[in-house]
Amino acid sequence: MSGEAMAREKTRLRLHVSGAVQGVGFRPYVYGLATRYRLGGFVANDPQGVVIEIEGDRTSDFVRALPLERPPLARIDRISVQQVGSVAGDGFCIRASEQGRVSTRIVADAATCPQCLSELFDPSSRFHLYPFVNCTHCGPRYTIAERLPYDRPATAMKHFAMCSACAAEYANPASRRFHAEAIACPQCGPHLSHDIEAIAAAVADSRIVAIKGLGGYQLLCDARDREAVQRLRERKQRDQKPFAVMAASADAAAEFAEFDAAERALLESPARPIVLLKSRQRLAAAIAPGLCRIGAMLPVAPLHHLVLHALHAAHPPADGGSWAIVATSANPGGEPLLIDNDEAGQRLAGIADLIVTHDRDIVTRADDSVVSVVAGRPRFIRRARGYIPEPIRLARAVPSVLAVGGALKSTATVTRGDEAFVSQHIGDLDNAEAVRFFEETVRHLTSTLDVEPVAVVHDLHPDMASTRFAEATGCRLIAVQHHHAHAASVMAEHGLEGPALALVLDGFGLGADGGNWGGELLRCEGIRFRRIGHLAPLKLPGGDRAAREPWRMAAAMLHSLGRGSQIARRFAAQPSAARLSALLDEPDVPVTTSAGRLFDAAAGLLGVAAIQSYEGEAAMKLEARVRRPWIAEGGWIIEDGVLSLRPLFERLASQAIDVSEGAELFHGTFAAACVDWAVRAASAAGVNDIVLGGGCFLNAVLAEEVRRGCLAAGLNPLLPRQLPPNDGGLSFGQAWIGALQIAEQHDLEGTA
Repeated sequence: MSGEAMAREKTRLRLHVSGAVQGVGFRPYVYGLATRYRLGGFVANDPQGVVIEIEGDRTSDFVRALPLERPPLARIDRISVQQVGSVAGDGFCIRASEQGRVSTRIVADAATCPQCLSELFDPSSRFHLYPFVNCTHCGPRYTIAERLPYDRPATAMKHFAMCSACAAEYANPASRRFHAEAIACPQCGPHLSHDIEAIAAAVADSRIVAIKGLGGYQLLCDARDREAVQRLRERKQRDQKPFAVMAASADAAAEFAEFDAAERALLESPARPIVLLKSRQRLAAAIAPGLCRIGAMLPVAPLHHLVLHALHAAHPPADGGSWAIVATSANPGGEPLLIDNDEAGQRLAGIADLIVTHDRDIVTRADDSVVSVVAGRPRFIRRARGYIPEPIRLARAVPSVLAVGGALKSTATVTRGDEAFVSQHIGDLDNAEAVRFFEETVRHLTSTLDVEPVAVVHDLHPDMASTRFAEATGCRLIAVQHHHAHAASVMAEHGLEGPALALVLDGFGLGADGGNWGGELLRCEGIRFRRIGHLAPLKLPGGDRAAREPWRMAAAMLHSLGRGSQIARRFAAQPSAARLSALLDEPDVPVTTSAGRLFDAAAGLLGVAAIQSYEGEAAMKLEARVRRPWIAEGGWIIEDGVLSLRPLFERLASQAIDVSEGAELFHGTFAAACVDWAVRAASAAGVNDIVLGGGCFLNAVLAEEVRRGCLAAGLNPLLPRQLPPNDGGLSFGQAWIGALQIAEQHDLEGTA
């Protein structure tokens, strides 16, 4: 019987609502709805979500309206309705939260809502110019929550006793702050260590300012000031990696970036991610050296709004334009974001000229999310603040597992029923602080979700910090091959169990045969996969060092083309070029099928980048030179499932080729070759679905060209949308395979 039909027949109903329904104003919303329909009963948080009992003549109207008028941050997964006995009593109330085993969730942090923003700049409001104004529609959630249910004593706000005015709003069902757990005002809430005018004056004076944001400390400076940006690079020891830029509004961002309606919607969304946009090249060149796109974002917290407002009011730009400020993570030396005030004071003293703290703790650190629009839809590059801990729905309920990802762009995933919770971006596990952050994240994720995993899933590679962490848990272990996990991540997101093909293009993953894989064509079904193709192997001179020095991969390509004698001359600036030429003649040099190393080889041959200061730099700078990709006729060879781009690289090895022409030729030909490769394999395998995964699909040109080509050939290409295609989505794929493996084993044992 439907909920609506039941509501027509029963006088008292008990409803249970699951989803993102705590900390979003759902209880006051229910209270207002019940009051409107003159119903008796109650609403309360419980470990599974929200429980409601209603009694009266218009229960059917209530049930019908409940999902339609929900608060803006609420997400309803299910509503169950059952009849209960009538209870004597009048009125409707909000009860205290019920305790027990948790199966609900916390919503993500949300940017300042329009109503709070209006109060922020309203002189008559008690929240006037208060940098911590928030309500049930906005403000911190996940980053201040210690546990569930989401109530004030379980958050970083437990240290701030509400004043009488805040307590009155908190208890008033008609207020937007009714049960807003982070409610605070200048009388009773957190305070900054410096006033807004001092912060704005420092930025306007070309100084570098560190501020405590929602998920961690950020570094700010004038994005138009070439010397300030360069000084920030030197102090942070960040040579080339791009910085994000914040503007007061989308209109202000349009002064330095181009964007369409879809990109504007992302900029203005409550998640407030960094959005990669086409640059107008009007800011300091050192913001994004050698790149054609710039990471733009709008204010996330009231503090950002106040700083930009003060800059415009007291220090208006001479050209009449709008302020733009660098807003980058304050993580010295590639370590995790700083969140502790004392540590920030010590670690940022040599970077920032002014350090602005406040006395509200950050419980869970979360970097800014980074997104772009590919093929007309959002695509994650980094999934963190504003999106976590929103779960990804699975095709079916599975056992609870913990998956620990890989070594780069690390995340962890926990499954619970038919949901998978992927952690915020953690980063590369190449230092002790990052590993501690990873361990801290796993503890918080499992405890918040109240999950005890039955197994820990990890990468095949035995030397990864994540693998060692898995081994130390003492739990049942399941190892999953790297590229199979990439494929499974996309398949699980799209509810696909196969059979399907997977084109996985990335930098490195330990192969099932112990080799260096990275450009793979797989056939996947359920928990199994078969490697049916790969890129032609290329020597990897120097091992991991080759991934940091693209000239080495260019030299390896020259050697494979029979042009080894050119290496010393073409790379004379590299001290080891002559020795490398001799090394490549040795038979025991390791080889790789990596697609990422092909991008490096192309960039090295074209002179785009000889050395990389950050992962993917060569590929990103190569992509930046592309205006219109084109295809070299006969630019590839496919034999026995092996794709060789030797004919293409014969062209690229010519020193007469223009850099932009070479970049366009490489992208267009590589994409066309991948489509041809996939179409042949799909025909032979009798499948139509092809998933596209791996870090190389962060390249928008490659992703769009391969997708377009597959569609034209009648295939169904699937790109990741809820997670990044790189290793940021790896743990999700691992979790899906591991959980399916356990479920399959249980099924077999049950039929034995």
